[in-house]
Amino acid sequence: MAALAGVSTGTASKALNGRGSLRAETRQRVQQAADQLGFVANAAARGLQAGRTYTVGMITTDSIGRFSIPLMIGAEDALGAGQVSVLLCDARDDSIREQYYLRTLLSRKVDGIIVTGRRTQARPPIAAELAVPVVYAFISSANPADCSVVPDEADGARRAVRHLLAIGRRRIAHVTGPERHHSARVRAQATVQTLETLGLDLATPTLHGEWSEAWGRQAAGILLSAGADIDAVFCGSDQIARGVAEALREAGRTIPGDVALVGFDNWDVMVEGCRPQLTSVDMDLEGIGRTAAELLLAAINGEPVPGQRALPCRLVPRASTEVAAHQP
Repeated sequence: MAALAGVSTGTASKALNGRGSLRAETRQRVQQAADQLGFVANAAARGLQAGRTYTVGMITTDSIGRFSIPLMIGAEDALGAGQVSVLLCDARDDSIREQYYLRTLLSRKVDGIIVTGRRTQARPPIAAELAVPVVYAFISSANPADCSVVPDEADGARRAVRHLLAIGRRRIAHVTGPERHHSARVRAQATVQTLETLGLDLATPTLHGEWSEAWGRQAAGILLSAGADIDAVFCGSDQIARGVAEALREAGRTIPGDVALVGFDNWDVMVEGCRPQLTSVDMDLEGIGRTAAELLLAAINGEPVPGQRALPCRLVPRASTEVAAHQP
């Protein structure tokens, strides 16, 4: 197989076992040669040789899977190359259940653990000392020495504001979640700071409420009843944005003609169900999962990378911020 791939035996072994710093092209060439020859790695034999089980645990507090499922898909993409399986455990925001699952995973001798949840704010480490490496994904550890991968939410807010400015909007309102919530604060602060660097202010003070369509409808009502002179609304979540869109439409305001609208999360159910379809900030949850898994593999292979990494977001433009074509 190594000869067919044009690599050494050691390189072929590293490529199949997900070890070492190899180019993606080399790993792909080795895998293609293995597939061509019908080679199937014996996981049990490899585990005995390396002291590994080729399983990784993922503990989440995100019961509905809104964030954990995309993260797991990304993690499985990265771990699959090394034929590593993922065991998903839902702790349901219950510390006792979480510790039970931690003990269960350790008893199964997993090679490492990914910890995730539905909030990006820092949480206490899942345990003081563990015999296996741990990486936090989307959620971060309060211990700066732990390895954490999070979305750069401030970057996402900046992209949203710059997009609105680029399409000619200057009177921007911001409607978001509870002020006590880490994500709401980060996104709101970045929104204000981005405008300030250009000599602009929000058209109205930030409106804080719940992460819900109901709050979006209520917030739009507040803006309309106050006679706020706005030409754009940046919302801290797609759910809020969908509620804002509904209330504006019922009040006879056109989107994006009168008011351009941007959400946050790029949640397909919300952005596609919104009328018109919603421009939104995507936190690249699958990318966070892939990066977390790659860092976990590095730690398993004796190359831990401590500290927090914030990955950039991307803006996905849709009809809610579409620029109308000039009529001849």
